[in-house]
Amino acid sequence: MSRAEIFREFTFEAAHRLPNVPEGHKCARLHGHSYLVSVHVMGEIGRESGWVQDFGDLKSAFAPLREQLDHRYLNEVSGLENPTSEVLAEWLWERLKVEIPDLSEVRVRETCTSGVIYRGN
Repeated sequence: MSRAEIFREFTFEAAHRLPNVPEGHKCARLHGHSYLVSVHVMGEIGRESGWVQDFGDLKSAFAPLREQLDHRYLNEVSGLENPTSEVLAEWLWERLKVEIPDLSEVRVRETCTSGVIYRGN
């Protein structure tokens, strides 16, 4: 059976500050990002369907998380009191894995040139 990895990308806007950085660090100040999240699934390509998973399933799984994050102050979201990209990626993973058992990777970009790849524990 053939295997493939699929992904779907999502965006949201949010503000945050990083409370645990050294004094004077620019990220200690309130600022915002246009986040890009990529949700990846690895699995067998179905004989009948011809796909690994319906992209609509990924959209449905991400929708309630986007609602919690979009145009929010991330530091006020439970579990994101120190909302680094790494912490955000792990937070997303923990919630998506429940809905997407074959989740293989979550990527979070906070800028065009900076991001994190999280693959679970």
